[in-house]
Amino acid sequence: MAQVTGLDRALARFVAEAVRVRHGHELPDSLVPAGTAPCRLAHLDTRGFPAARVRRVDEVHHARGREPAVTTSSSAAARFARGLLDADSWTDWDGPPRGNPTAGPYADALARARERSGGADESVLTGEGRVDGHRIALVVGEFDFLAGSIGVAAADRLLRAVRRATAERLPLLACPATGGTRMQEGTPAFVGMVPIVSALAAHKAAGLPYLVHLRHPCTGGVLASWGSVGQITTAEPGALVGFLGPRVYEALYGREFPEGVQRAENLERLGVVDAVLTPDALRARLRDTLRILAPSAPGAPAADARPPQPTASAPSGPHFAASDAGSDAVAADPGPRAEPGPRAEPGPAVAPGPGGGPQTEPEGHAVGSPLNGSVTSPPGGVEDVWRSVTLTRSEQRPGLREVSATADVVVRLSGTQGGERDEALTVALARFGEVACVLVGHDRAGARAQGEDVGPGGLRAAQRGMRLAAELGLPLVTVIDTAGAQLSREAEEGALAGEIARCLQELTTLPVPTLSLLLGQGTGGAALALLPADRVVAAEHAWLAPLPPEGASVILHRATERAAELAVAQRIAAPELLRDGTVDLVVPEPDTATAFVRRIGDALRAELAALPPHVDADRARLAQRRGRRGAAFARLDGEG
Repeated sequence: MAQVTGLDRALARFVAEAVRVRHGHELPDSLVPAGTAPCRLAHLDTRGFPAARVRRVDEVHHARGREPAVTTSSSAAARFARGLLDADSWTDWDGPPRGNPTAGPYADALARARERSGGADESVLTGEGRVDGHRIALVVGEFDFLAGSIGVAAADRLLRAVRRATAERLPLLACPATGGTRMQEGTPAFVGMVPIVSALAAHKAAGLPYLVHLRHPCTGGVLASWGSVGQITTAEPGALVGFLGPRVYEALYGREFPEGVQRAENLERLGVVDAVLTPDALRARLRDTLRILAPSAPGAPAADARPPQPTASAPSGPHFAASDAGSDAVAADPGPRAEPGPRAEPGPAVAPGPGGGPQTEPEGHAVGSPLNGSVTSPPGGVEDVWRSVTLTRSEQRPGLREVSATADVVVRLSGTQGGERDEALTVALARFGEVACVLVGHDRAGARAQGEDVGPGGLRAAQRGMRLAAELGLPLVTVIDTAGAQLSREAEEGALAGEIARCLQELTTLPVPTLSLLLGQGTGGAALALLPADRVVAAEHAWLAPLPPEGASVILHRATERAAELAVAQRIAAPELLRDGTVDLVVPEPDTATAFVRRIGDALRAELAALPPHVDADRARLAQRRGRRGAAFARLDGEG
């Protein structure tokens, strides 16, 4: 008869508890002896456990084999995990904790923690499940187990879960609820955060998502390590989230910590977390995020892969207003819709642009396909160019919010994750048809709402989006539609010029395919910061200038009255940008806002579908190629 010798009373109780919690079986009292008598495990044979294989306590969980069991724990963490996932999809990854003591005061504290927490055997549980059919790995904190503190055994469990998620190429969601690292274990527990963050870095380097949902409370060394490196971070309503818990702060400094600073809602306002979500809202956001980032789940409907469809309300002419107001332009009859496919090769009479495509469009080519040069008329005079400037400044003109709504699914992020949030700059995950992407763009409606244009924080948020695209291996889409950057003391002290430069540098070497959409106004450095890309598409009335035309007129003529004249002289209009090679495609604008949004959405889908899946891995060559766009002096040597 198999025996486990040397077990004291506490350890024997642990064996019984492990069997009960993990497998739903009660051991008879006779198998839980007093004192240090051996624990006889013959009874396990009748419960499906091959007792001959059990020689150590940490083998009990795996005695049935290597397949993990569905947890039966009633702990808060287990209930949270099951409530977040599809019904009956949660599968436990955990064996008994490794490294916890079996005797002494600390072992007694662990035993009491198991009782208080409803059967949790440590402060975290790990496993996997499905959300709307998509597999996802989970790490969930159990605050009722020693305040959710992370010791060596919990850190070991976390590390194994991260590595397994990486090996199985699963997205990983962490939901900590913790006071930090475990004070009973001191520095070893504290230092144990390092390998976890290292493993998460490897997980993200493998192109896999790491998501974090901060539960109440989340403080200390956990927040300062694996709780703060998620690519997307959310929090539960009212959650206390802070580096130093308020009770410790008061004890150390003799005064209370300011009320409300460490609340989830305040951190969302500051761009530290992306959203504050109830469990139901979290599940909905996870569903949308996984639709964008994960392959199609078994039985789930495939993403809409249909090519853009023509509409009768979207005429194809060179001079159409973008809004419903007051256009007297005449609509031209659109040509037949081209199927998405390889870009056309330039014919003998067509000059190639820097993106490798022709600068004029073949006769009868449809609007919104990847072919270049939809607008074929010559650039207009002063009245035409100034009309474009006026149209793009209209509050009725659709912007980023309306265009992004044409995506199949969008998940918006908030701020830099570093304490800055700028409503004039949007970062989001999106899926257009079969292509997922990261979307970074100016939001004119957001700028109006906050009363100022994009500032240094917004540009740092843009760089967050660029890094996210690189980490996830997704194409980056930038949308330019700005009256210019903030002009203020705060902007200067926040390194506005430096952030513009860093955006440019990041974009020229970003190791994923890039697409830029010049949607409307393109004023100054804030516009330039989002311009470099493998492909650049412009709406017909969009424009790009170093300053507002009025500003240029003041510099050159000491008055604003010659702004319209300067707009022509400076070659700011989309047809001139096409001719100069700054853009690859100009999309004609229909005469209604609805048709305009639909057409721009179609163009984005087609252009994204035509982007190559990969770019040159040599960043020096990539920077050289992207840096030649639109710069005539860079092509004087004949290389462009």
